[in-house]
Amino acid sequence: MESSTVERKTERPPALDAATMCEAFQITAEAVSDQGALRLKDDELTLTWAEYAERTRKVAAGLTALGVGRGDTVAIMLTNRPEFHFCDAGAMHLGATPFSIYNTYSSEQIEYLVSDAANKVAFTEQAFADRLLAVLGADNALEHVVVVDGDPPEGAMSLADLEAKGSEDFDFEAAWRAVEPDDILTLIYTSGTTGPPKGVQITHANMTQCVRSYDKIIGFPFGGRIVSYLPMAHVAERNVSHYLPMLCGSNVTSCPDPRQVAQYLPEVKPTWFFAVPRIWEKMKAGLEAMLAGLDEGEQKDRMQNALGVSLRRVRAIQAGEQVPAELESQWREADEQVLSNVRAMLGLDEVEACNVGAAPTPPEVIEFFHALGIPLAELWGMSETTGAGTCNPPEKIKIGTVGPPAPDCEIKLDEDGEVLIRGPVVMPGYRNLPDKTAETFTEEGFLRTGDIGEFDDDGYLKIVDRKKELIISAAGKNMSPANIESKVKAAGPLIGQAVTIGDARQYNSALLTLDSDAIPGLAEKIGAQPSAEELADNEEVIAAVQEEIDTANEQLARVEQIKKFVILPTEWEPGGDELTPTMKLKRKPIAEKYADEIEGLYS
Repeated sequence: MESSTVERKTERPPALDAATMCEAFQITAEAVSDQGALRLKDDELTLTWAEYAERTRKVAAGLTALGVGRGDTVAIMLTNRPEFHFCDAGAMHLGATPFSIYNTYSSEQIEYLVSDAANKVAFTEQAFADRLLAVLGADNALEHVVVVDGDPPEGAMSLADLEAKGSEDFDFEAAWRAVEPDDILTLIYTSGTTGPPKGVQITHANMTQCVRSYDKIIGFPFGGRIVSYLPMAHVAERNVSHYLPMLCGSNVTSCPDPRQVAQYLPEVKPTWFFAVPRIWEKMKAGLEAMLAGLDEGEQKDRMQNALGVSLRRVRAIQAGEQVPAELESQWREADEQVLSNVRAMLGLDEVEACNVGAAPTPPEVIEFFHALGIPLAELWGMSETTGAGTCNPPEKIKIGTVGPPAPDCEIKLDEDGEVLIRGPVVMPGYRNLPDKTAETFTEEGFLRTGDIGEFDDDGYLKIVDRKKELIISAAGKNMSPANIESKVKAAGPLIGQAVTIGDARQYNSALLTLDSDAIPGLAEKIGAQPSAEELADNEEVIAAVQEEIDTANEQLARVEQIKKFVILPTEWEPGGDELTPTMKLKRKPIAEKYADEIEGLYS
């Protein structure tokens, strides 16, 4: 299907027509030179666009002195902090290709990326320096490790050392003007659920087109506010808090610990907020727990009634029905007196658009935030499509879909339902993998996404599941494990992760972990130690989890329902054996690691 463009509602940022990200950066830095660009919470550190541009120039000059130039690569292993932005931008302005490494990666995993990317320079911080210095001594291209915070350990240099190496004669403008739209802007290494990571090559043209495409849907305000908290090695965070601000002049607040992001929102009051489903699920669970904890009385009644009124209105809108005048009037009063206060408490009262993506999102989660007056919209994209693909337009969000094709994206379904996409946001290919690149594209130039989808009558896409992850029961029934898992995790606050088992089996079962935020409360309630190991086989905990499973099963077809489960005595961390750094399930390693537990569910 061809894409459609939504009429723009806000002033158009002046850098949107830039041919390269370097040109976009320079246009924006000149247009809003004295406005905020990068900051830390409570203004512990603030940089204007002029200061951001100057630090970028200094890093570029220093990298040039180390022999980095157009076509080279530069690695970055940092938490979300202002230094990331000007270190990355400095390399970018040379026509080099900066890429990020997940902070959870071991030296062995880092060495694999360095061998593939062949970078001679890597930026890092004290916490990760030992791992990169271990790679420095191996047989690869890495020659320099630059530590951005404090005194560097032996074998590394400081950021100040790097900047001091830059020559006053360095022609910065000539360097960035030499960058071409088809130059490789960055590498996004896939998180490796089915094998070694592949380096997705994204060009300057891919990224400028991606931002323009989403801007036509969302209409980003010039000079908006954004929180940076997800890993920069993920295409979503790079887009949201690094590249998009270069075109739209946004002010970015860095949050180094993603678990603290909810505490940043009331201070920042973002105008656009993107989060993966688990963030929204946990916010919903927290608000529901707060509501449940209120004493019976007028305050609790007002909150419940306001949510009830708003939910009825949301459901009428989603059903395409006319909202009755009386319900609309009740909603306006509830919104003004109750729901607006909840939005302000969350820090989402000035958000102009907010999105969720990177994994399936339970429709009831999106519906809940719509009832609060927060226009949460699901979108879909991949590293291979620069994060673009489809997006629900704010003025017509259809819950349960990922929206229509984004402008300039052509999407169709293959005979088996696989989503195919073509357009200027699609990568030119994987680094050093011509065979993998060739098999990823059809003869017509469409990218094979690996996702199974279906279009509704309005041209909105619904993602069913990953093509290789569909479960086929012993009776031949096709099921989406991701759909089942999203229902299970949304059924209550106790279940942190869920893996559906059922391929070629008579019934579905599940491996579960407890939510880390729920463990202290559970432990206090039953008088146990606050650890997953202590709680996993506790009868009261098992009974409470069974109630959540029962709630989820009510929303599933009989063949999809979870008949048995086991609570694992562990917590799964991003980047560990079970989860990728972006919290995607590593299904094959999980099946191998917990083979005995799985067989126990069917014995």
